[in-house]
Amino acid sequence: MIKANLHSHSQYCDGKASMEEMVKGALRKGLKILGISSHAPVPFRNNFSITDNAQLSQYCQEVRHLQNKYKDQIDIYLSLEIDYIRGITTDFETFRKNFGLDYTIGSIHLVIGDNNDHLWFIDGPDASNYDRGLHEAFGNDIYKAVSGYYHQINEMITTQKPDMVGHIDKIKMHNKNRYFSEDETWYRQLIDETLDYIKANDCIMEVNTRGIYKGRSDSLFPGEMVLKKALKKGIPISLNSDAHKPDEMDGYYAQALPALKNIGYREIYYYTGIVWEAFALD
Repeated sequence: MIKANLHSHSQYCDGKASMEEMVKGALRKGLKILGISSHAPVPFRNNFSITDNAQLSQYCQEVRHLQNKYKDQIDIYLSLEIDYIRGITTDFETFRKNFGLDYTIGSIHLVIGDNNDHLWFIDGPDASNYDRGLHEAFGNDIYKAVSGYYHQINEMITTQKPDMVGHIDKIKMHNKNRYFSEDETWYRQLIDETLDYIKANDCIMEVNTRGIYKGRSDSLFPGEMVLKKALKKGIPISLNSDAHKPDEMDGYYAQALPALKNIGYREIYYYTGIVWEAFALD
């Protein structure tokens, strides 16, 4: 099986190394395909994304330079991890057309609040932001909050058409079984609905290892329950580490690959320049 990673970050956003250091890290790990996918700009101050279109243009130029410089050693592709917040963020197609992206990753990190007056930040290392946002945006109504998260993913899929949907059940990361259980019927129904949207819109579903190798989750994003459902629906998957440092390029791959095989997966997909190609799990 080819070794690859289509989800990585650099110092252009919240990564901890330059893009060239990330490329060298991928080479040390034996990767043959690397997607560089910094967080796309969002129209408000933050500490995680590319700041503006001027910096984005510089980012794209550097990726293309590295593509050429390392073309005999590794296939490098230009991407963005793009947030979707209705009425706030830029349409994915604008980024595609204006910056010539090879593929897009659509992810939700900020959920529109109950009255559209707050954003619930579900990511980052500090769980207190999750707890505070749940209170401010949804009055601690976890059903309404989690439903809002998955409905926002569904809306992103249908309106923005991402090539790959990132870490779809990341909502569980700071939950840690405090507010809801993944065994609850209503939660499983939300998962089924989102998987149906992914299938109907021909998206790739990412299997993201970052939560588990960073010690923030006890399972992959998505976990075994979701992976089994996705397999039954025939949804293609792509294994990625969401690397923020060079040594994270293949984080937890050694454990994730046999786990996927045990669930029943026989192939994973990676972008190869023109199409998404299936590679056998062996």
